[in-house]
Amino acid sequence: MNAVSLSRSLRSEARHADERRLLVVTGGRDACYATIERVLDDLDIPIAATTLVGPDDRLQCEHLQPNRAGDLLGQTREAVAVDVHEELRPNVVGRVVGAVDGGGLFVLLAPPLSEWPEIRDGFDESLAVPPFDGDDVTGYFRRRFVRTLREHPGIAIYDADAGSVERDGLTRPAPRLPADPVAVPDDRQFPRAAYEACLTADQAEAVHDFERLRDSNQAVVAEADRGRGKSSAAGLAAGALALEGDDVLITARQYRSAREAFLRARELLDANGALLDGEGGGAAGGDNPQRLRVADGGVVRFARAVDAAELPGDPGVVFVDEAAALPVRLLEAFLAADRVAFTTTVHGYEGAGRGFSVRFRDRLAESDHAVTDVRLDDPIRYAGGDPVEIWAFRALMLDARPPVDELIADATPDTVTYRAVDAEELLADEHLLREAFGLLVLAHYRTEPNDLARLLDAPNLSVRALRHDGHVVSVALLAREGDLPPGLRREMYDGARVKGNMVPDILTSQLRDEEAGDPVGLRVVRIATHHAVRSRELGSHLLDAVRGEFDGLDYLSVGYGATPGLVDFWRENGFCAVHLSTTRNDESGEYSAVMLDPRSTAGRELYDRHGEWFAGRIAGVLSDALTDADPDVVRAVLRTVDVTPPLSLSPYEWRVVVSAAFGPGLFSVSPAPFRRLAVRHLVERSADLSAREERLLVARVLQARDGSAVADSLGYPSERQCMRALGDAYEPLVAAYGDEAALAERDRFAGARDGGAEDRDSAEDGNSAEDSDGAGDEGRTED
Repeated sequence: MNAVSLSRSLRSEARHADERRLLVVTGGRDACYATIERVLDDLDIPIAATTLVGPDDRLQCEHLQPNRAGDLLGQTREAVAVDVHEELRPNVVGRVVGAVDGGGLFVLLAPPLSEWPEIRDGFDESLAVPPFDGDDVTGYFRRRFVRTLREHPGIAIYDADAGSVERDGLTRPAPRLPADPVAVPDDRQFPRAAYEACLTADQAEAVHDFERLRDSNQAVVAEADRGRGKSSAAGLAAGALALEGDDVLITARQYRSAREAFLRARELLDANGALLDGEGGGAAGGDNPQRLRVADGGVVRFARAVDAAELPGDPGVVFVDEAAALPVRLLEAFLAADRVAFTTTVHGYEGAGRGFSVRFRDRLAESDHAVTDVRLDDPIRYAGGDPVEIWAFRALMLDARPPVDELIADATPDTVTYRAVDAEELLADEHLLREAFGLLVLAHYRTEPNDLARLLDAPNLSVRALRHDGHVVSVALLAREGDLPPGLRREMYDGARVKGNMVPDILTSQLRDEEAGDPVGLRVVRIATHHAVRSRELGSHLLDAVRGEFDGLDYLSVGYGATPGLVDFWRENGFCAVHLSTTRNDESGEYSAVMLDPRSTAGRELYDRHGEWFAGRIAGVLSDALTDADPDVVRAVLRTVDVTPPLSLSPYEWRVVVSAAFGPGLFSVSPAPFRRLAVRHLVERSADLSAREERLLVARVLQARDGSAVADSLGYPSERQCMRALGDAYEPLVAAYGDEAALAERDRFAGARDGGAEDRDSAEDGNSAEDSDGAGDEGRTED
């Protein structure tokens, strides 16, 4: 059997079963391309339905560079070929495999399979971080990848060098029974045509649930594996809402990702004769509509997510397609819409970014929207049990899951065992790999197929786990950093990026410490505990065990998207902040905190100088790049600082502060001493302030936010009351930190009060902005 006859058999079986087949063409690159050219020339697959993903444009079809593979998300093709000779990037395979439609072929052009695991490619070089090189990369991911290719049904292997078939990949499936017709709900509000267009009962149920968007304050979340028709269901619902006169905005990272939803909306509107002339499917319309106008005033329109976040034109309903591919901060912006729907992929590459489920779900639950969840399980693009989908899920661990709750429900620090889990053991034990990686996927907002390769191959990474009755209940992914030679430290100081050394890189290149790459650190890249046994201190138990195991370390470190709860967890485990990023993480939507836990004299010296620098610069950063940071995050981060910020106020500055706290003085005449005093308190906590008062210190004093906005956000009746509360908050700070002269000034005001002087309200009235002589035009109420 030659390659052409093999591909004919695969294509015929795939079409008959409405499944996909995977053809692996192995050998030298030229031989592989010559083979696939013959195959594509013979098959009845249109050029427009074929895509090559690889470094070179060598086929007569659409070509995408590997870094543009994401363009296929939400798209369908009859054939997709991926050239992995130069490098196998798991993310690329995860992005494109779902684009192949039922009856189609997914093709891999690869080196000889027997040699491939030992070859070190471009992706391996990215894993070889200093002081390691490419020879230190294990190659275990490719070894496992090749094993899955040889084991799974529906995968044919053709040796282009030898001209021989290693596996024919034929599964000879039994005939399928025809599916039952889709029922139209009796209580429907959308047009009957919307339901008649559905291909599965799941899809019809999703359309029915989207009817909730006819009412105010509604949010619908439709989740599905790839190829289940969630985007089509959203498009049918969008069209039905437009028929009722709604302005419907569909958004995604790019139009191509939302094209399927638009096509379904256009078809429904066209079937109802509602499209205006020249719109969408009419004679003047094209197949790429981005605005569909309806005769009764409704509209379906598209905007890219970065533009749609501003809700242009005040849409009535917003559909966010492939929400998992968007940063959390963008997703949050769509909650300002009265009616909003999110479609998101559970497995598949789009779902590998867990920002939607890990972080955004909490924001959604806290919103004013009534949330309806929809789940679609029945495939539409191809039949259920498709062998290529099953292979992709296993090869890339797209469906990795931790153990079921019942197996670990009794886990406590006393019942678990701590152990190192090396890459060779993970390669040999599929069950262990699935549980460990499944925990990392579900607990982190951004775990990708590339991370599976890092877990198995990267020489600087190690895994530690807690197991209960043989099941993983908590896992930590650790990266060794630092111990860099002087020459490399100089290059990093001068701006060179050093892979795999995140904390030394930040401390050196951003925070200007050339010696920061010398101490040896161990960074906690990820740590995850099973959701069924959280709040049992298992994560802390795991960190304690890590500390006890690793000798010779100068420090432990961590970097993560900061939330109050996470900062408190790391503080309780001995970590102290040295940096808060000045830009938000694109995926988590949070500012990232970097924290250290010193374990040696060198580590303590590293922390002391960076802790001191952090405490010294944070006031200036908060009033600039971090002015929109959550005050509770700021409070939590500053509480972790383990150095005492200097507090050297001049006698004049103390008089300004004391006067604002106890007398007629004004914060606005000299904010600097108020800021130094606020930082000192938020680090040291020597005074007794409420959480609300501390938020006031952060928002008004440190972040210099508008006074009226601060009053609104903190629930003060007016800006005047807010500023009075600020003065009150500084009274205990003067008592806790004031020197002898400051306390004497305080006592002077106290004596004046006792002597019957006017109260503060009267003093503020006398200094209001209404004074005609201008002497009091900065009255305290201004701030």
